[in-house]
Amino acid sequence: MSGPFDVITMGRIGVDFYPLEAGSIVDVSLFEKFLGGSPTNVAVAAARLGDTSAVISRTGDDPLGQFVHTALRRYNVDDRFVLDVPGLQTPVTFCELFPPDNFPLYFYRRPKAPDSEINADELDLEQIARARLFWASVSGLSVEPSRGATLAALQCRERRHPTILDLDYRPTFWSSRDEAREQVRLALALATIAIGNLHEVNVAIDSTDPDVAADRLLELGLSIAVIKLGPDGVLAKTPSERIEAPPVIVDVINGLGAGDGFGGAFCHGILAGWTLLDTIHFANAAGAIVASRLACSDAMPTTEEIERLLGKVSRA
Repeated sequence: MSGPFDVITMGRIGVDFYPLEAGSIVDVSLFEKFLGGSPTNVAVAAARLGDTSAVISRTGDDPLGQFVHTALRRYNVDDRFVLDVPGLQTPVTFCELFPPDNFPLYFYRRPKAPDSEINADELDLEQIARARLFWASVSGLSVEPSRGATLAALQCRERRHPTILDLDYRPTFWSSRDEAREQVRLALALATIAIGNLHEVNVAIDSTDPDVAADRLLELGLSIAVIKLGPDGVLAKTPSERIEAPPVIVDVINGLGAGDGFGGAFCHGILAGWTLLDTIHFANAAGAIVASRLACSDAMPTTEEIERLLGKVSRA
């Protein structure tokens, strides 16, 4: 393509193995494999809504890596920035299903996941700078060289809006919570939007009060702070606007991909120039649809599906 991408995401990629029934991995017999990794799912979600998207990541030179490339192309996500790392295996993730609100994750990324081996000198900084929207995950800050590469990608944006930092804090990726906070604060200084649940936001700015947390994020120079509150919905703030959106109620099958569906739909609304209120409602509905399905990437909804659900619910 000759023009800029609508959305470029950067960070984890791999293969998810989801059980076909609820219960412990000890007892479950059948699993289905899907493309996975939170930033990857966001790129898929945006592509499903009609945005041109690409992901920056790394796989192993193995059959699962080949599956990743095949899946990305099937979802219309550009894979030119997904390279192989010799000697490392494509990571896999297993989950357990205990609906409606317990979905343990088990990451297999040892001794090192390929997506942590992104080097700054391998980045196409021109494409990142030109992208209409750039999305980075804090999990990419947990180790070098991906830490330096993630910061370099954010820096090349020169805080051009929208540059989104997903506060995707995974404790098993970090040596300590203090280290995570230090690195996340560096990245927040380069972003214009931050998105995370209350636990993730607390790691970043040390507050469990949603309004206080959002205000502290805005004080760092962000244009928009979005805090996902689970069953209490979403709080979004700008320097001049405060929005509370209730959750969209569905029968939950697997809640793990809901945040990524929310993220891709949020990107779509921001790029379309919608009001923040309409964007949050649209993203909420997208996340709810994903939670009502088994997979993450494969569950990302179309615009028609989201609008159909919104037509059935009231908006506060």
